[in-house]
Amino acid sequence: MRSAKSGIRIQALVLILLLSGYQLAYAQFQKEKSADPEHTDKSDQRQYTFTWKFEEDGRLAPRGGTTKGPAVELDRSVSPQFLATADAEIGTFERDRKAILAMAGNYRTSFDFIETVGFTEGYRPPAPYQSWGTELVTVVEESERFISLQHILVMRISLPSGEISEPMVMKHWRQDWTYEPTQITEFIGNQEWETRLLAPDSTRKQWLQSVYQVDDSPRYQSLGNWHHYRNYSSWHSDTTWRPLPRREFSVRNDYDVLIGTNKHTINPTGWVQEEENLKVSLEENGEHRVLAKEVGLARYERISNWDWSEGHRYWSKTGPFWKEVRRQWSAEFSANANLQIKKDIDGLPLYAAMFRLAQTTQTSDSGTISKEIRNIIKRYTSRNGNES
Repeated sequence: MRSAKSGIRIQALVLILLLSGYQLAYAQFQKEKSADPEHTDKSDQRQYTFTWKFEEDGRLAPRGGTTKGPAVELDRSVSPQFLATADAEIGTFERDRKAILAMAGNYRTSFDFIETVGFTEGYRPPAPYQSWGTELVTVVEESERFISLQHILVMRISLPSGEISEPMVMKHWRQDWTYEPTQITEFIGNQEWETRLLAPDSTRKQWLQSVYQVDDSPRYQSLGNWHHYRNYSSWHSDTTWRPLPRREFSVRNDYDVLIGTNKHTINPTGWVQEEENLKVSLEENGEHRVLAKEVGLARYERISNWDWSEGHRYWSKTGPFWKEVRRQWSAEFSANANLQIKKDIDGLPLYAAMFRLAQTTQTSDSGTISKEIRNIIKRYTSRNGNES
């Protein structure tokens, strides 16, 4: 039996893996294993979606998640949720709703991003990014014109010792869907978001997707339409500004914003998210300098026989806390048309402050927790250059 100290070390290691994008903790182990001539298991070879054929110096080995998890059992049956989206008799609006709700479920996820075109002198493509996860997507709120989906990671890691780690649970991103919205909050660069009103006729039959960080602060909002055929449902966004994701800002500081489009497409065994992004530097003279184009694909594949109990237990325990966080962020943006959000204070990221507070939900009363949430949001935000 592992000691308590060993268990704590494993939990800490997995937390580091998750918060850093599953990047480097096992890199040396994987390197030594791949160098072993007796180790020829093809399942350990990193695959490329497509790549730069004539770049042969080894620079383009994918970066990102080098860890592996235990085998999963894919659910290859056609899901009832997919079949529901194909019912033309229920009308376009209901098909839209069914497609959004079809994204809830239990998944193995994979993430692939690669730069395909460079626009600067001397450009050489960086290593593509690949990662993975096991992820629970649950409906946290639903009404006729609004649906909220929370993503929760429930990860187990194959350790160098051959053991499987204890489950590591982490609240991941959230996506809200609003039909024919009356306003939109847009990222405008420099960690700043701006809210503007929308004319009713400009959003007819459109859905607004709102994407939030792990701490429920905003990431981006996009308007778009669902497109349906007999066995096909896909949402296509307008062009949208987005801040750098963790996979990028942890290794890049040469550009300021992703400008791109997003697609969510339902398939019989899950769904996929496709991105096409320009990596753009915002110059001091007001011009936009494009460094490269990137394409990305995230696959959500349904799995069965996976123990999600720790994820459900976590959400049962902290769900009321995060509901209050959502309420207070909404109130902050309702009161302020323009907000700037600090990445960290004295080296402590916003998400770390919120996650630490979430751990106290069982030992503090709701009034105290609500006040602490408000204090965190106040410290990490400013309005028109002033503290909020």
